[in-house]
Amino acid sequence: MSSHEMTDNLILVAAGGTGGHLFPAQALAHALVARGARVRLATDERALRYGADFPAEEIHEIASATPTSSGAAAKISAALTLGKGVIEAYRLLGKIKPRAVVSFGGYPTVPPALAASLRAVPLILHEQNAVMGRANRFLAKRAEKIACGFPTLDGLPDSLRDRVVQVGNPVRPAVLEAAREAYPGFCDGRLRLLVTGGSQGARIMSDVIPAAVGLLAPEQRARLVIVQQARGEDLARVQDAYHRLNVNYEAASFFADLPHRMAQAHLVLARSGASTVSELAVIGRPSILVPFPHALDADQAANAKHLEKAGAAEVMRQIGFTPEWLAERLSQALNDTADLTRRAQAARSAGIPDAAERLADLALKTAGL
Repeated sequence: MSSHEMTDNLILVAAGGTGGHLFPAQALAHALVARGARVRLATDERALRYGADFPAEEIHEIASATPTSSGAAAKISAALTLGKGVIEAYRLLGKIKPRAVVSFGGYPTVPPALAASLRAVPLILHEQNAVMGRANRFLAKRAEKIACGFPTLDGLPDSLRDRVVQVGNPVRPAVLEAAREAYPGFCDGRLRLLVTGGSQGARIMSDVIPAAVGLLAPEQRARLVIVQQARGEDLARVQDAYHRLNVNYEAASFFADLPHRMAQAHLVLARSGASTVSELAVIGRPSILVPFPHALDADQAANAKHLEKAGAAEVMRQIGFTPEWLAERLSQALNDTADLTRRAQAARSAGIPDAAERLADLALKTAGL
């Protein structure tokens, strides 16, 4: 087989090294490999620790930096590192000759995406959030297609609207597996809560939720089963609070089987990062969402709005997320399980379980494969 034929069906996936970008990239890579395409990953050094699971024949680390820190020296240094990354990526693309580049946002994707543009390799951007991130905004005019996770996409110039295709957010195989689990019944009278803070490991959840549970009547507390993800430094006080309240709970700083835990829950309390919101919809669980207030693009608030509009989630700004407010909501949930069941169905109707397949279609079509 000539080297030309070997690289003829290669697609380069570019993703920053956080779970929010890597999970959808990984789901796309699985879908492409299943269809006989070859996949390589361009990323930064953070992703190398997740790399073992990534279905790519090779992972290329490209120099990258985030030019958002204040101070002229830091900005110049970041610009130089990005410049170095563009040269590395340009050489890499010359060597491996991908048919298309699919980029998942975050500054580490800027060098490979710019290199694709310089080498006239078709570029697809995938935007997970309902508000376009800064790296993708910077690259948008160079992209042939802009694939988006939600029905609306803010922060994009009108002149580029015709390039947008809604595909949804690709979810991991574990999420699709969890989506097969039916919404749990209430025959034992218990309400199962899952609390997760996303990668920010939200301290607010550790502050507010045990305090809210403490405000409930003892007979209401007795009906709760709580699974809570808390940051390492918050874990002991969360465990201590539930222990004192005599609540049925399990708390840990990390759950490897989070999608399965989500499926087992009647109600999920969470931040509203794109992957959390997409997983809640695909698995079909009602939620109380508290958008991360310091997100630069207010993307979490925009993501949450989609589940709120579907009638699946209640959204509360962090400033109003108090123990008193939450105690009232939990009390309501304990009294009206039919409403929770209805909201679970609403969540599922907003989900796009085949997003990875839709994005793979778009990638192969754009690559002319």
